[in-house]
Amino acid sequence: MHEMSLADGVLKVIEDSAKANHFSRVKTVWLEIGTLAGVETEAMRFCFDAVMKGTLADGARLEIITPEGQGLCLSCEKTVTIRQRYDLCPLCGGYPVEPTGGMEMRVKELEVE
Repeated sequence: MHEMSLADGVLKVIEDSAKANHFSRVKTVWLEIGTLAGVETEAMRFCFDAVMKGTLADGARLEIITPEGQGLCLSCEKTVTIRQRYDLCPLCGGYPVEPTGGMEMRVKELEVE
């Protein structure tokens, strides 16, 4: 379950931000996790709660924003929405479709005190 190490990374981002911006408590964390990022969101929620215990983000609410997958069809040269990395182009049925978006995972915003 790589979501545990991802949650550890989120905690590191939060702690670094707390040092730089002088806050002591996090109320809400907004994570952007693209549909092509390979992250199981329910596992991430579980791991987030476990990793944040006893930290400045203990009890913080986790909000997940899920951008759709985007790709460039190399056959018709159109940007299209895709659900998986190896989908065919929904417009022309062509292949390959090179992913261009929806692969990210990042801390987008923090609500702090």
